[in-house]
Amino acid sequence: MSEAFAHRGGVLRAEGVSVEALARRHGTPLYVTSLGHFLERYRRLDRAFAGIPHRVFFSMKANANLGLLAALAREGCGFDIVSGGELHRLRAVGADPAGVLFAGVGKTDAEMEAAARAGILMFNIESWPEAEALERVARRLGRRVRADFRINPDVRAGAHAKISTAHKASKFGLPYHQAPDLFRRARALRHLDVTGIHLHIGSQITEVAPFVAAAKRAVELVRVLRAQGHRVTTLNLGGGLGIDYAGERPATPEAYAAALRPVLEGADLELFLEPGRFLVGNAGVLVCRVLYVKETRWKDFVIVDAAMNDLIRPSLYEAWHGILPVRPRPGARRRRVDVVGPVCESGDYLAQDRLLSVPEPGDLLAVRSAGAYGMVMASNYNQRGRAAEVLVSGARHWVTRRRETWDDLLRGESVPEELRLAPAARGKRVRP
Repeated sequence: MSEAFAHRGGVLRAEGVSVEALARRHGTPLYVTSLGHFLERYRRLDRAFAGIPHRVFFSMKANANLGLLAALAREGCGFDIVSGGELHRLRAVGADPAGVLFAGVGKTDAEMEAAARAGILMFNIESWPEAEALERVARRLGRRVRADFRINPDVRAGAHAKISTAHKASKFGLPYHQAPDLFRRARALRHLDVTGIHLHIGSQITEVAPFVAAAKRAVELVRVLRAQGHRVTTLNLGGGLGIDYAGERPATPEAYAAALRPVLEGADLELFLEPGRFLVGNAGVLVCRVLYVKETRWKDFVIVDAAMNDLIRPSLYEAWHGILPVRPRPGARRRRVDVVGPVCESGDYLAQDRLLSVPEPGDLLAVRSAGAYGMVMASNYNQRGRAAEVLVSGARHWVTRRRETWDDLLRGESVPEELRLAPAARGKRVRP
């Protein structure tokens, strides 16, 4: 568990704030995030690469909380985005577009135009048709935009097949062997300045060896491209550094930097890093309240008020999240249980076959390591409002997202006038 979350005085605390008090005041399900842990991770990674020309770009697909984004912007961190909506959120907190990288395989013309008008730093191009589309957009705007090609080094990495992204069969990026031809063809695009290589080999990687292998292949490619007369100034190694979910021992920032330093020294490249989960994964917990404890002959269930619509990772990736009581009950019996939510899906669970101290209805549980790919992947399935979010710093806290109401679920929708029921017809069957 992150040092930002610890039991003190018999209750779980987020930095200096009682999680029990937060749940009592703001209800559950509730995302609680430690700003201190988040910023410490960013600063530590940045320091680890001292002496190497580099810049850190937070991968905001991991967590798009406005408070976190604003805090990172104040630190001078850049941002990695994958949609026009993410750019819009950054503009809302005053982040400088000149520190933004735009990745993703399916950028629309409208998104590229908005990003180019904003003056972002660079586009990561993932296919030749995308390069042609970006050229058309830039020509229409009368601008020259900077870009790199995302290249697949064919290095398999990542804790799950769905988060391994740099192998030959991946939808992401372009084949390694095609890079020289891509750079040659890009010379004819008068409004694109392609000056870099981008890699992203996967996520939740706990060893440095895959990163080193990918970096070596990238540096070799840069030498080839420069020998052919291409100007290549940046190497983007993406993100992917893992965190401790269930006792893993992921590489530290210092070990990561030390392993890459010999590969990068003398390469005359500016290094870009795109951490997401590494910065924020263990900065957050999802707090939920026990509704019922259901015991059967075959299996016991702890039914809570959080569900797969709040945290889908266990259902989507078979992801393991630690679960602990907010206020432990001394002497409580321990049993193997499934922790499940109210959603009408057999896949609606937060934990399966987990040995836990059996709680009682009304108890609060904290789902650990929920800071990354938690709220950003939340939905309104079963017409459930999304949870509230609280950001904690020391003894202070702020509500950065209010809980959705039932009326919020209807916002933006309407019933065609021809289908509306007259007051007298309500409750009666009406043939279409």
